[in-house]
Amino acid sequence: MHAHTATRPVALVTGAGRTSNIAAATARTLAAHGWDVAFTYYRPYDARMPWGAEEGAARALHAAITEYGARALGVEADLADPQAPARLMDTVADRLGPATALVLAHCESVDSGLLDTTPESFDRHFAVNTRAAWLLIREYALRLKAPHGAGRIIALTSDHTAHNLPYGASKGALDRITLAAATELAHLGVSANALNPGPVDTGWMSAEHARQLRSATPLGRLGTPQDCAHLIEFLCSARGGWVNGQLITSNGGLA
Repeated sequence: MHAHTATRPVALVTGAGRTSNIAAATARTLAAHGWDVAFTYYRPYDARMPWGAEEGAARALHAAITEYGARALGVEADLADPQAPARLMDTVADRLGPATALVLAHCESVDSGLLDTTPESFDRHFAVNTRAAWLLIREYALRLKAPHGAGRIIALTSDHTAHNLPYGASKGALDRITLAAATELAHLGVSANALNPGPVDTGWMSAEHARQLRSATPLGRLGTPQDCAHLIEFLCSARGGWVNGQLITSNGGLA
């Protein structure tokens, strides 16, 4: 049982549209360690990406969470909508209770560079990756009921910007917002950290890209969603509460 409270605290994990991704691994891991878990997904995003939408992913993740004796709640949310974060937080609070941990693992990620990024793509990346993260953090803080010192914010970030301009730039802004929360939400006892997991194999890499990344990593393998989920679970736990205001790189030593 989680150390923060006698009953299970609630975690909200965004971006769990596929059962193989970091958000889904995090949701399952938190459930296994005493959390009730709400998660978001958005099928239209996956449908327009090369991997496609995974039929039944939300149902499968819901079932996996409840297998640990946890309550689960899946909410489809278009986080490009500036009204979505408040609606989402209200839904989570009504169904499970206010969130103690907020894990921001959603993203818009469509490759383009300095010369070919469109204003529309740039704006959508910032709406989803940056504005939605700020609004979710704000709405989380406004509803927080957890004991002082128990609150957690963890945002998944990236330093991949070349040829991935709107994604990388919007993630850089996300870093700053998250780290600001460590100071601005100090009165609530919330720790806030940004986590850069490096390249994680969730099915998007070509065989050649995967080979190059493995050869550039001292441990000779790719990161897995579970690698990231273990670290997030630690940061969410009472054991991880002293880690605050950090941009953490956990990538196996990738050169």
